[in-house]
Amino acid sequence: MTKFVKSNEAVVMGALYAGCDLYFGYPITPASEIAHGAAKWFPMLGRTFVQAECETASVNMMFGAAAAGKLCMTATSGPGFSLMQEGISYLAGAELPAVVVDVNRAGPGLGNVYPEQSDYTPAVKGGGHGNYQTFTLAPANAQEMCDLTIKAFEMAAKWRTPAIVFADGLQGQMMETVKLPEAESPRPDFSAWAAQGEPKTRENLVKSIFLDAAAQEKFNEYLQEKYAKMAADAMSETYLADDADLMIVAFGIGSRIARTTAEELRKVGIKAGCFRPISLNPFPREALAASCKGKKVLTIELDAGQFADDVRLNLAKAGCGAEAASVKMLHRMGGEVVSVDAAVAAAKEML
Repeated sequence: MTKFVKSNEAVVMGALYAGCDLYFGYPITPASEIAHGAAKWFPMLGRTFVQAECETASVNMMFGAAAAGKLCMTATSGPGFSLMQEGISYLAGAELPAVVVDVNRAGPGLGNVYPEQSDYTPAVKGGGHGNYQTFTLAPANAQEMCDLTIKAFEMAAKWRTPAIVFADGLQGQMMETVKLPEAESPRPDFSAWAAQGEPKTRENLVKSIFLDAAAQEKFNEYLQEKYAKMAADAMSETYLADDADLMIVAFGIGSRIARTTAEELRKVGIKAGCFRPISLNPFPREALAASCKGKKVLTIELDAGQFADDVRLNLAKAGCGAEAASVKMLHRMGGEVVSVDAAVAAAKEML
């Protein structure tokens, strides 16, 4: 079945096909359609929608639901995402799966409701306390707002950590066609950790506190080992990359600008290609290095350079120091979007 829907609505459809049991939400522009859609469709399908009194309440409701073995989610934008950071840290510390959709708006403070990618650091690096990580996915279109929401539930359950769907206000408001899955995803087995009031889960204990420093360190070491294994599920894609002299690296809405820029550059004889990280954490480091080796690198982003810094870091860690040093950034902030003309001009200047 194919539907013509707003990308925010595609998130709700993906969540339902992922088997999400509960949505805890507090509406905030430009993510409000996710809460509206969940309020309409979840009860129709026997699922539960709860209007929380605030974003802090919604993330803590998710903690309780996940601890009881339920698939749950919420969605928000910048100011609400800030309020959720402590709860996300608690979810990670207790190894509970949950999905948070962050439809970015410009900041800091209340900012405005135009698109930005400035939540990069809290979404990708973890904005709460402690040495935790989330599994962070960056869709580029309405189809992926559905598909990567499903993927987020899969990865959250597999790695027992919160998963973030990292989008922006432009994406959230776009209307595009979405092909829905044929069937609902299989449900994960929660019995290994959930406390469900049944004999098989009686021994499970949901906690994140260790009163002994050595025990807390051991738990943190275990978490880091788990996060290192997550790299096996890193996701990326390339476009026109095989013979490229210049690689344009971008994610989300920026990757759509990058593709058109590469096409325009090739019309004037400049061999440009694109690399898109689909998962921002784990970052597809080896794939990035393989695509960019021996080439100039230009990033396109809607932030102050947080993504470009991550590209440089991952190239350097992969042994591509020269490529890391060559990285140039083209960015806009405050809700402004990079134009293809500006990207073409920046690429020509680099070469």
